Amino acid sequence: MKMKIANLIDPFAPADGDPPQRLLPFFSWALKGCGFALALAAFLSMIAGVVEVLAALVLGWVVDAALSSTPSAVFSDQIGLMIGCLLFFLILRPGLFGISSYMQSIVIGPNIFNISLSRLHRYTLGQAVTFFDNDFAGRISQKEMQTSRALTDVVVEMIHTVIFAAASFVGAVMLLGTVDWRIAAGLVLWMVGYIFLIRHFMPRIRKFSQARAGARAMVTGQVVDTITNIKTVKLFAHADFEDRAALGAMNKFLGTSLDFGRVSVAFRFWLMTIAGLLPVLLVGGALWYWSLGLVTAGDIAATGAVSLRLAQMTGWVSFTLMALYANMGEVEDGMRTLTPRQQLRDIEGAQDLLVSDGAINFDDIRFTYGRETGGVEQLTLDIKPGEKLGIVGASGAGKSSLVSLLLRLYNLEEGRILIDGQNIANVTQESLRRQIGMVTQETAMFNRSAFDNIRYGKPDATEDEVIAAATKAEAHEFIKDMQDHTGRKGYAAHLGERGVKLSGGQRQRIALARAILKDAPILILDEATSALDSEVEAAIQSALSRVMEGKTVLAIAHRLSTLTEMDRIAVMDAGRIVEMGTHEALLAKNGLYARYWQRQSGGFLDMEAAE
Repeated sequence: MKMKIANLIDPFAPADGDPPQRLLPFFSWALKGCGFALALAAFLSMIAGVVEVLAALVLGWVVDAALSSTPSAVFSDQIGLMIGCLLFFLILRPGLFGISSYMQSIVIGPNIFNISLSRLHRYTLGQAVTFFDNDFAGRISQKEMQTSRALTDVVVEMIHTVIFAAASFVGAVMLLGTVDWRIAAGLVLWMVGYIFLIRHFMPRIRKFSQARAGARAMVTGQVVDTITNIKTVKLFAHADFEDRAALGAMNKFLGTSLDFGRVSVAFRFWLMTIAGLLPVLLVGGALWYWSLGLVTAGDIAATGAVSLRLAQMTGWVSFTLMALYANMGEVEDGMRTLTPRQQLRDIEGAQDLLVSDGAINFDDIRFTYGRETGGVEQLTLDIKPGEKLGIVGASGAGKSSLVSLLLRLYNLEEGRILIDGQNIANVTQESLRRQIGMVTQETAMFNRSAFDNIRYGKPDATEDEVIAAATKAEAHEFIKDMQDHTGRKGYAAHLGERGVKLSGGQRQRIALARAILKDAPILILDEATSALDSEVEAAIQSALSRVMEGKTVLAIAHRLSTLTEMDRIAVMDAGRIVEMGTHEALLAKNGLYARYWQRQSGGFLDMEAAE
């Protein structure tokens, strides 16, 4: 099959290995697989640059031809030259520029952006939860887009401007060398001064651009953080506080922008000075040698055209270089933000987890989040296949840590966790989490349709399967009556960011439907019914019971009445299991669980009192 030029780059090709943390190797990582297309685009830009200089040479030929003929016979005497000029200016030159532009605008630009963004995004998704906990979501997404856009601009402008200009300069030196070697030497001498100017200013521009990029991302992060939590801002009447926080970030961005602006002004002043020197130097030299009879009028015209074109190109190239260095600063800033080594990685040769029974073994595990307190301490727990285990404890007792470690959101400091005899540290994270269904108190919703949110549990589920899961979760009735602001109805209605258009109970019922659809052999319920009123909870308890059949279940609850039918209940305190047994046995023991039960208010565990 004949490959189309537009498809020379696979825009979503995966990267090889981790992104380097040095600039040039990072570019190589992001652009691997694009070499042929980049070389072809660079070659075409080079040819276009040479043709641009040839235009001045053709102009000189025309002037000399005109001066060697009488006005009335110039066209008849020079018919071949005139036709050649027409073909050059109307076909060859536009054709080459069009092909070069096609490569840069269609083959290179869009594909480079997508291949670099997709590689950065895939790597970012592989970061541990702590990576996202320690930064603004808006800042991370901004950095992905900003870094990919800046990298793309660097590549395109290197081809479009730097290579084009370099070819034009080399062609100009060769052309002026045919006029007089001393004029060509003057151009080379001028270029040396121009390079010194660039070397002086560009590192400063890069430095200030990098600082400006970081400050801009902080503004984005602050604004997105405020908007994401807008209901909390309004409930606490903290609009002024958030405004001050945003203005503080904006003020820092303003400072970095002013620093960047000052160095830009100085650079532009000296640039215009040296650009103005070029035609004076070249045309003045050509006139001098013409006065001595050493060059022709056509040579003066060609030299003038070259000098004016190079002077104009000087500003174009310099501003492009300034943008290139600015973009390199942005790439470096994004590279530092997005490419720290991933803390949670699959071991080499990790296999998929295979779950046949669903037995879980916590073997003398320890994890403290790097703090002196919190997490779990030397905990051992065996959960039988198909067992329903309730987990109870005060805030900070280690319940959520236990679940997070089972999902391998963190790496253990000591011990091991086995599922059906397989150490979860030795299996792929994706296969581990595919075997575990989870419904949490803080339900996660995407700003997508209700249908897509439920089908997230099983991406290839049919419409009937999605509706059946929603029906089991007591969600079908309210979903079919929904309508969003664009008029989409029922399962097609979008839920808003984080599901803000739903009540807490509605969000949890959609999350339950998602878990029902996933049908994983291990199920984790983390306060799964806490947002439901008593009537709705009673209505779905039977559905939950059916969902739990044949599964190994870990259920965390503050509402202890929801755990009375569990096979066993583990009571946690200070990261350890201090009591274990059935509901009745623990009440008879009259220990910590019994005190929790006695302190319940309206069926919930009074955690403040419990502590």
